[in-house]
Amino acid sequence: MSKGLPETRTDAAMSELVPEPRPKPAVPMKPVSINSNLLGYIGIDTIIEQMRKKTMKTGFDFNIMVVGQSGLGKSTLVNTLFKSQVSRKAASWNREEKIPKTVEIKAIGHVIEEGGVKMKLTVIDTPGFGDQINNENCWEPIEKYINEQYEKFLKEEVNIARKKRIPDTRVHCCLYFISPTGHSLRPLDLEFMKHLSKVVNIIPVIAKADTMTLEEKSEFKQRVRKELEVNGIEFYPQKEFDEDLEDKTENDKIRQESMPFAVVGSDKEYQVNGKRVLGRKTPWGIIEVENLNHCEFALLRDFVIRTHLQDLKEVTHNIHYETYRAKRLNDNGGLPPGEGLLGTVLPPVPATPCPSAE
Repeated sequence: MSKGLPETRTDAAMSELVPEPRPKPAVPMKPVSINSNLLGYIGIDTIIEQMRKKTMKTGFDFNIMVVGQSGLGKSTLVNTLFKSQVSRKAASWNREEKIPKTVEIKAIGHVIEEGGVKMKLTVIDTPGFGDQINNENCWEPIEKYINEQYEKFLKEEVNIARKKRIPDTRVHCCLYFISPTGHSLRPLDLEFMKHLSKVVNIIPVIAKADTMTLEEKSEFKQRVRKELEVNGIEFYPQKEFDEDLEDKTENDKIRQESMPFAVVGSDKEYQVNGKRVLGRKTPWGIIEVENLNHCEFALLRDFVIRTHLQDLKEVTHNIHYETYRAKRLNDNGGLPPGEGLLGTVLPPVPATPCPSAE
């Protein structure tokens, strides 16, 4: 019996070292609908109305950037999108004005109200982009600006006493204007979208689409989509962010048929069949901006404002900003040792004691 005692202790020690197999986690049951058994009205469905009322009180931000060489009608298109003078008036260069030697960033803010809902709209223009003899790396100031807005938001977020509502200057959408050459994308177009698609939602648009025939427009759209695919450039809506089959079906149609949107912008009205319409007057007639038989402006407007505006904001926050935030936190803010994120001094990490030699 005495010989069996050490073995019992050994077995006990072994059982301590070898962990017991963990039970498999229980699969949660699917919620059972009990609507038919409710004894009365609860009011769960009022949450939508509560959210609507709160949004109407506080309003929301939307920041849109326009990028493309001069003369493509960027400002006019944005003014047409929001049916107001929200972007600087497009005008040809006169003798007193000079083309910027470098890319400039100009942000103009407006408050637009419709149906009791207020939107603080900021339009970010980039005069000088693509207008130089040497356009090498001209996308860098734009990428720097976008990252600076992430940095501003991050600084506010890590404050101990932070604001109840952090001002949001992050770029939610970048309309990239492609020249209607009818041939192929320029190296600058590919270079810009390759770099910036990683940090912002890019929506490519073909400017001044009325300069091409319907056949030329269709062929050019297909060619642009193919070039973007070959070069591994993801534009919004990105395939990897489709949340469910319904999203995928809807977005696949946009990616495969609508993109890039071939548009015409105009803030001038003309009389057509007894109605006032936005359009461009040509020797052959009136190009109606909101007529789908003439251009795809209405599709772009519905996409950016009426169906995907909230998703543009969510992808910016949950994907692009989170990627930037994670990198900054991982890099400790790029500050010297002993300092924390964005200049906040952190207490020194206690040293781990070395095991004493026996």
